[in-house]
Amino acid sequence: MKKNKRIAILTGGGDCPGINAVIRAVAKKAILEYGMEIIGIEDGYHGLVNNKHRKLHYNDVSGILTLGGTILGTSKIANPYRYAVENGKNLEFYDMSKQSVRNAKRLGIDCLVVIGGDGTLGIASRLNKDGIPAVCVPKTIDNDLRGTDVTFGFDSAVAVATEGIDRIHTTAQSHNRVMIVEVMGHRAGWIALHSGIAGGGDIILLPEIPYKIESIVGKIRERIRRGKKFSIIVVAEGAKPKGGDVVIQRIVRESADPVRLGGIGFVLCGQIEKAAGIETRAVVMGHLLRGGSPTAFDRVLATSLGTKAVEMIENKRFGYMVGVRGNKLVEVPLSDVAKGSRTVPVNHPLIACARSVGTCFGD
Repeated sequence: MKKNKRIAILTGGGDCPGINAVIRAVAKKAILEYGMEIIGIEDGYHGLVNNKHRKLHYNDVSGILTLGGTILGTSKIANPYRYAVENGKNLEFYDMSKQSVRNAKRLGIDCLVVIGGDGTLGIASRLNKDGIPAVCVPKTIDNDLRGTDVTFGFDSAVAVATEGIDRIHTTAQSHNRVMIVEVMGHRAGWIALHSGIAGGGDIILLPEIPYKIESIVGKIRERIRRGKKFSIIVVAEGAKPKGGDVVIQRIVRESADPVRLGGIGFVLCGQIEKAAGIETRAVVMGHLLRGGSPTAFDRVLATSLGTKAVEMIENKRFGYMVGVRGNKLVEVPLSDVAKGSRTVPVNHPLIACARSVGTCFGD
């Protein structure tokens, strides 16, 4: 008798709306169409290293389509190839990849479905080569993964950011203030660009376009001359001045990417008030962008990606990520995904579109 496949699902990196929709799609299709057994790995790669998992039945994934976060838990720092262990006051790193492979083999899994961004999928690529067959699904609110036009979670983040900008408009106009809305976006400014345009931002600052404070102040003064006594600035956390550097909030030593950005909005506040003499306030959207229910678009996208991943498992297309190109789902080699972040091209049509209606990018 043919043995039914057993697959495991792991979610890594920051949480975002739509993860549970992917888990649901993978599990339901795998169970209903192929009779597969589903194992949920808990807390990202921590669970793979420490053998933390549970079986997922059909009812476990029923009713989670609209649920934010991840029912399996996640981690932004766990990495089997550089696993952090506290030893007294010291932090030591160990290669736990072989133990992770052993744990996967003891579980008897035929494939590991990895849901994550570039860091998580980079690890999955290495594990795939080391003996854990992997199929991946692109997840990041930043929309900065190579090999796909869009990632689930991005549309939801843009919707939340846009609502925040809409609400800021009324208080900015009432008090004749400059209001700064800081959104996530470490290396790529996709959230700032899309929400800035959707929310009518007067100034949009991206990591890809270093800004000059003189250009920002010039735009504010131009608006005042035209009778607009308030301005809205949308800034990605990774934006930086020309010849300057990003604003670092803190360092997380145990993380493979230890730098945590944040605070550029407050830095700009002081600079604008000093240079323009106008009251300025900042709001940091931060983790609000990661929370809550996914938009309808992200629910559909997550379901499409999850079901496609199961087809790839059945066809033994290991070492690939499900991507989106145009209106088609494609299979992208994980080696291509690991080549770096997909940033906003400075000649992107949306930037030209925004400039044509008077938006300033600080350059």
